[in-house]
Amino acid sequence: QVQLVESGGGLVQPGGSLRLSCAASGSIFSINTMAWYRQAPGKERELVASITDGGTKMYVDSVLDRFTISRDGASNTVYLQMNSLKPEDTADYYCKMTVRPAWTFQNVAVWGQGALVTVSS
Repeated sequence: QVQLVESGGGLVQPGGSLRLSCAASGSIFSINTMAWYRQAPGKERELVASITDGGTKMYVDSVLDRFTISRDGASNTVYLQMNSLKPEDTADYYCKMTVRPAWTFQNVAVWGQGALVTVSS
């Protein structure tokens, strides 16, 4: 099976920085899109940032100029660099990858386990 393992969550002060990582493992033929979602208590899960295999990036307006998504194809890893963090960024962050497993011709969505980011003084 394909699995995603996240790391890098924690507690940070407003204005601080944090870097999330998400690495895929398993029998993977290819990875199409990598993305980060977040969900705060009582809120809908929202797409924060995404990057395609061609390098096209997308960000939700609330994180523009503060967050940066990147990928390392050699290690099947996606990163989210978060700068100038605000209390409203507090949420559970989930990575998602659209992958083609080695045993199928179809792309499937795979989710990480989640990482809690808390921005507070």
